Amino acid sequence: MATILIVLRSMNDFIYLLHILLQFRLAYVAPGSIVGGRAELIDDPKRIARNYLSRLFIIDFFAVLPLSQIVVLLILRYPIGSGAIHAKNLLRLAILVQLVPRIHRILPLVVGSSPSSFVFVSAWSNVIMNLLTFVLASHVVGSCWYLFSLQRVHQCFQDACRDSNITRCMHFINCGHGNEYVTDVEAWKNNENAIACFGKDAFDFGIFQTAVNLTTQKSIATRYVYSLFWGFQQISTLAGNQVPSYFMWEVVFTMAITGVGLLLFALLIGNVQNFLQALGRRRVEMYVRSRDVEQWMSHHRLPEELQSKVRNCERFNNWATTSVVNEKDLMENLPEDLQQQIRRHLFKYVERVHIFQLLDEPIVDALRERLKMKTYLQGSQILYHGGLIDKMVFIIRGKLESTGEYGISFPLSEGDVCGEELITWSLEHSSVNKDGTRIRIPGHKSLSNRVVSCLTYVEAFVLRASDLEEVTSLFARFLKSPRVQGAIRYESPYWRGLAAKCIQDAWRCRKKRIKRADSSSPPRI
Repeated sequence: MATILIVLRSMNDFIYLLHILLQFRLAYVAPGSIVGGRAELIDDPKRIARNYLSRLFIIDFFAVLPLSQIVVLLILRYPIGSGAIHAKNLLRLAILVQLVPRIHRILPLVVGSSPSSFVFVSAWSNVIMNLLTFVLASHVVGSCWYLFSLQRVHQCFQDACRDSNITRCMHFINCGHGNEYVTDVEAWKNNENAIACFGKDAFDFGIFQTAVNLTTQKSIATRYVYSLFWGFQQISTLAGNQVPSYFMWEVVFTMAITGVGLLLFALLIGNVQNFLQALGRRRVEMYVRSRDVEQWMSHHRLPEELQSKVRNCERFNNWATTSVVNEKDLMENLPEDLQQQIRRHLFKYVERVHIFQLLDEPIVDALRERLKMKTYLQGSQILYHGGLIDKMVFIIRGKLESTGEYGISFPLSEGDVCGEELITWSLEHSSVNKDGTRIRIPGHKSLSNRVVSCLTYVEAFVLRASDLEEVTSLFARFLKSPRVQGAIRYESPYWRGLAAKCIQDAWRCRKKRIKRADSSSPPRI
């Protein structure tokens, strides 16, 4: 058993040693630079090592010393008699003393009072971390309770030995085997004062009364689980159901449990409560929104089919409407170059369109700034025959089908685009003077001659016609180059289908002319 505990303790110390080595390369924020709001990140290895050595290295070094392993292997294994008492006291002291610096280093990381505190993206991860911290505190309290209970049982045995006439009883208490003192062993086993130590009246155990019989259990799992349960119970109730004896250190231990319980409830359990309250607010918001939607549909007497589609759309968008960060406000507070890099990452699907691969980076960045996120339900029609083309849709996820004239259809999926004919229309109906001013040529809006429908749920970025007109007005000269026009007309699925249709019509006309010419010409003799 001692070997297993030494191995587990050594593994824990090794992980802590890796943490110490990491501190020599972990950048930190200079304390004096925070005052002006412009924090300076120190990443120089020499300055990092100097800062760590002068502040926290001593604490970490003392916490990682293998004191308990040394006591178990070199001191506690061999002494018999009075030396065993000092060895066990030394082991308790080593464990408790090393526990203080570890708590001092771990607690700020969990509570959030340190610049290097744990930050969790998921709220559930935060809750789980708080619960694990509660379990850790219960483990510490329960272990100390069992350790102190052993000490009190040992004290009871010592008092019973002093009141008896058995000369070697102290030798038996302190790990002596006593094979050569059979008479004294039997007398000590049958001693009334020693047996009474496992009762309730012989010795005032105080809060350790329930642990007296627990020390006689052979199962290690039983002893540990019950001690962990006792720690849970006392932290949760702030030791309100415990009455300590008049032993001073027992009173101090009870006061420490009360203080730890108050600290955990204030710092950790409070975080869980805040999360549950926030979750309840989101549920209320979702309920109020769904109720308002139902009342609106009932007031306008929408048919059941439309109501079902609206409910599906609301269910699909519930997360986005209640828990997503306001992207507009978030982006506005970031530097312009960082905004540009984020947009390039989010809207990387734009670069998959061959039309935009020929454009310069400033034009593509201008398009990215105007893209908006949009979701479509299964069966929704993005474009329909005879309708206005007022947007370009860049597909992120999902599958669509585009059906043109004469029933010609082709699939669209991730990375494809529909509504690209809007670019040609926008360029054909705008011109630029020599002075750079934009002239709008009157004309009808572009009409769709195909139907684009969603086969699955579709997530896409949408570029509105007004935004596209603004971009084309800024970069009209470049967009009207033959290279870009060729990409628009020859790489677009829409224009390919239209070209195939024109070729088929021309071929049919030619076949008809040849057939009429053959039928009208006189036969040869």
